[in-house]
Amino acid sequence: MIYTLTLNPAVDRELTVPAMEFDSVLRASESRVDFGGKGFNVSRLLKGMEEPSTAVGFLGGNAGELLQSGLQSLGIGTDFVWVIGETRTNVSIVTQTHEHYIKVNEKGPLVDSAKQKELLEKIDSLAKQGDWWVLAGSMLPGVADDFYARIVNVLNKHEANAILDTTGEALRLGCAEKPYLIKPNAEEVHALTGMPVDSTTEIASAAAELRKMGAQNVVISMGKAGALMQSAEETWLTHSPKIQEKNPIGAGDSMVGGLVWALTQGIALKESLGWGVASGAATASLSGTEVGSRPLIEELFKQVRFEKFEAV
Repeated sequence: MIYTLTLNPAVDRELTVPAMEFDSVLRASESRVDFGGKGFNVSRLLKGMEEPSTAVGFLGGNAGELLQSGLQSLGIGTDFVWVIGETRTNVSIVTQTHEHYIKVNEKGPLVDSAKQKELLEKIDSLAKQGDWWVLAGSMLPGVADDFYARIVNVLNKHEANAILDTTGEALRLGCAEKPYLIKPNAEEVHALTGMPVDSTTEIASAAAELRKMGAQNVVISMGKAGALMQSAEETWLTHSPKIQEKNPIGAGDSMVGGLVWALTQGIALKESLGWGVASGAATASLSGTEVGSRPLIEELFKQVRFEKFEAV
């Protein structure tokens, strides 16, 4: 079973205007609402791969109801802890030419210790040996940076597999609990370790540092260049297929979705990352907030190249 955890989801509202003007009333020519959250994006990709998942996390208020019903309408299972307050709404205003935008993100509701304990207990009751849990995204008000670490500890107790996709102190503390895999991007690795990431050799060295922090396996996404995977035994570069990029937003989440899908099929980690890279490329090749379909991902996977990295 695959679970995706999103602590601070959002209703993403996008308004399209002819031109950006300040101190004026603008009229939107288009509007759309999406279900925002890194874990949700992973679940959407898994749905396209015909793999069920259950979305877990905190929701509150009318915005939370909207998100839950939206996920369920897509055929994604849900099991949330409901909090006092309103799940955040993030608003984007973009021009029709996509040359300019303004994006405003809310902080999210304050979650007290009792609700945090309720979520930990829910995870404790759901986790089973061999399950896969994707823990993705930022913290929200009232939740300490060690919360992901506490979740990984619970999952390890049940011999479930944790894939951690977060940043900063939450990632550092999470690594200490030895998750199965972490997936930062190169910039996030530099921010956490202070190490340079301008070359493959430097990225591989930074990955080794993250494993010293406790992560069993490290995947560092490198955008169009693909990704680097390092385990205790080997390091591989996975080169992304060539695509015409239309919207890279959400591609990293699709990478995680394709990766965890492949792992649940019993595919080795190196080849699983290839499926992840193909999934990320598929999503980046599509307009708007679409995610890659299985036929497209399968086609792009054929173009993924693997290169063994030998330390200098």
